[in-house]
Amino acid sequence: MSNTTSSKSKATTLAKLQALISGLQKQFPNGQFTLGNTVFTTAALVQALQSLIDAINAVTTAQASAKVAVATLRATVAKVGPVVLALQRNLLSMFGNATDTLALFGLEPRKAPAPRTGTEIAAAAAKAEATRKARGTTSKKQKLAVTGNVTGIQVIPITAPTEAAPSAQLATATPTAPPQGTAGK
Repeated sequence: MSNTTSSKSKATTLAKLQALISGLQKQFPNGQFTLGNTVFTTAALVQALQSLIDAINAVTTAQASAKVAVATLRATVAKVGPVVLALQRNLLSMFGNATDTLALFGLEPRKAPAPRTGTEIAAAAAKAEATRKARGTTSKKQKLAVTGNVTGIQVIPITAPTEAAPSAQLATATPTAPPQGTAGK
């Protein structure tokens, strides 16, 4: 018997168990079976198989209920979550560093950012310079110094073709005789 939890295997397992019960009751209504050093009557086997069917059905029902409960939880969190965050921010701004008052709400005051060391500041400046160099960005003054190198513009007029022009093009585009020496191949 498989212990996977997919609905297909549950349905298959349930069908097989029902068939076993039906077959036992039809073929061996008063039979006895020795299975693994234990003697079972048909009624005891049917009862054991039915308990397995009931357990599988209970799990299926519980899983369906759990899916509904999780969906309800997600919808509630989506609706109430932003309200909770806004309330926490409001309380933090109202009471600032009053740890006793904030503790009543289960909140802690915001931590002040630790001052950066000289090494961290130098590393940040080097990283910013490398990024600027890699991206090719420049300051406003440097951008003003950059100009294009266009020396002139040439305008070529384009006219619409007339009706006679397409027929003239067709006359010149007629195929000519193939070159000599290729006709026999």
